[in-house]
Amino acid sequence: MNQNALTDAALRAAAESYPDPYLGQTLGAAKAVSAVAQDADSARLTITLGFPCADYRDELRQALQQHLGGLLGPRSLSLSLQSRITTHAVQRTLKPLENVKNVVAVASGKGGVGKSTTAANLALAWAAQGARVGLLDADIYGPSQPMIFGLEGQRPESPDGKHLTPLRAHDVAVMSIGFLIDPEQPMIWRGPMVTQALTQLLGDSSWGELDYLVVDMPPGTGDIALTLSQRVPVSGAIIVTTPQDIALLDARKGLKMFEKVEVRVLGVVENMSLHVCSKCGHVEHIFGAGGGAAMARQYGVPLLGELPLDVRIREEADSGCPTVIAEPDSERALAYRRVARRAAAQLALHGKDYSRLFPKISVEPT
Repeated sequence: MNQNALTDAALRAAAESYPDPYLGQTLGAAKAVSAVAQDADSARLTITLGFPCADYRDELRQALQQHLGGLLGPRSLSLSLQSRITTHAVQRTLKPLENVKNVVAVASGKGGVGKSTTAANLALAWAAQGARVGLLDADIYGPSQPMIFGLEGQRPESPDGKHLTPLRAHDVAVMSIGFLIDPEQPMIWRGPMVTQALTQLLGDSSWGELDYLVVDMPPGTGDIALTLSQRVPVSGAIIVTTPQDIALLDARKGLKMFEKVEVRVLGVVENMSLHVCSKCGHVEHIFGAGGGAAMARQYGVPLLGELPLDVRIREEADSGCPTVIAEPDSERALAYRRVARRAAAQLALHGKDYSRLFPKISVEPT
């Protein structure tokens, strides 16, 4: 087709046929092509995505330029990319939190798989893409987010004596029981006390307007994790595992727990997928290979990504400046950002919450 005869409708149809790798569907199916325009020198597209995408424009423009191919001829393609993050449905018995569009739980079936580091870097990746993000450290017995975010020794304020103001680091609002207790004090609370404490940390914190509240869940699938999954309105969950069989056994239990309480699983993250030697660059699958992908296929959920076992990730988390912030252009940071983009894109495909559109009805005695 001669590019001079290319109609706006034909240009839109061609752009809508592009299969976006993060959405897992075409731009047309996602209703993402907002506007098209063209002249003798260029074609212009406006794309609206339901997930944070501040640094995705160049990658998407190049992909669309290649996809449109001969339709454009010698003309250039310009792209306006914007995000519109909406509130998505939660468990049927619950309603979304006020001022928090989406709660995303990051969980694992057992400890030691890098769940907290992953949760922190995902939150930071969304914030770096322009989203308003908070993080709740729900691991009462072993809170680690104060160290990861470099907030150790600081305490939140309560301007009204009723609500706590989360601390902020790297544009993320953070709340943890670790801010309220001595770091060396062991938590010997029983399940009901822990659940009550977490409910208060969630509900009595002044989060402000958030697009995403990441909940770093306690490890395992015991009473605390199950109760939280039943009481906290969650839009989606992410399962973190390592490739080894013993970790996958427990990760499957975590996934099934969310299915039981009707929380949609956005996907699986395989952490410590491969080790890159800091001296010679040799790559080795220390904990095995392909376990996360096999689990994702078994349960029909996406594999969100495979993260490396890299000493620098540990060092950066221990220093209070996680990878996404410490080395934003490094390959390991890009791996976290891709996982964050895939997870948010998966959430964007799910059902939206419409309860806020309906008026609240109250009955008063006359």
